[in-house]
Amino acid sequence: MQLIEICVILHLNFHIMKKIVLSAFVTVLLLSGCAAEFNKVYKSGNAEYKYEYAKECFAMGKYIRAVTLLQELVTIEKGTDNGEECLYMLAMAEYLSKDYQTAAEYFKKYFQAYPKGTYAEMAAFYIGESLYMSAPEPRLDQTPTYTAITAYQEYLDIFPNAAKKYEAQKKLMELQDKLVQKELATSELYYNLGSYFGNCLSGGSNYEACVITAENALKDYPFCKEREKFATLIMKSKYELAEQSVESKKLERFRDAEDECYGFINEYPDSKERTTAEKYIERCKKFIGSGKNSEEIATKE
Repeated sequence: MQLIEICVILHLNFHIMKKIVLSAFVTVLLLSGCAAEFNKVYKSGNAEYKYEYAKECFAMGKYIRAVTLLQELVTIEKGTDNGEECLYMLAMAEYLSKDYQTAAEYFKKYFQAYPKGTYAEMAAFYIGESLYMSAPEPRLDQTPTYTAITAYQEYLDIFPNAAKKYEAQKKLMELQDKLVQKELATSELYYNLGSYFGNCLSGGSNYEACVITAENALKDYPFCKEREKFATLIMKSKYELAEQSVESKKLERFRDAEDECYGFINEYPDSKERTTAEKYIERCKKFIGSGKNSEEIATKE
């Protein structure tokens, strides 16, 4: 590379670095200026000045600053024309800054204070939205999910023709699916534990627990997408329960398992588990046949 080319490259790099440094310096100055301005507003005793600045911060997406000012203003402006907007804006600022639990509390507070206020319908919706956003994954405790479902249902009950009606209904279905997944995971856990008795100290068995959990889920969510999976677990658990039962209960439980298998085939004739159901039926019939013979011999004797 010739010397002149090297000089040109160095010259260009110098100018690029100069622009970067200058840009960074300007940014620092602006931030310092903004911080100074915010501190000035925050320390001011002029509520109207703070209110207008809080609105400006909210509009510009500076939600943390808006929250800082609005937390003070909701008390100062309570009972005034600005009080209602301050409380709703505070709730929205918390929501947009992703502090969903705090947002839910402020939206509730707004709705309780202004049930027929300008933002009442949206506040009711965002109670559900905030709780929806903070709902845990299916394997964790689902108490927040139940709370979110209740919030959406209350929103739809109070505002049946609400602007966010279909969005709320969609979120309700998603939350119910999460509860279904939780029940499915629990049912599968019981089934997979099988004959392990370490968690059955009070009697019963994991297969019985699986059947009860899965059957309750089908009652609570009769149209869920996982219906066949629950039915499969019930069928398999009833068969395994029959296999592992004491002699006095075997005949009754094999009959129950056989009925369950027939019911499964009728409801899911094209299921990949149909072969399993048919295999279980043959085994059940074999035991039931021998069981009947034993009953007959015992009766004759």
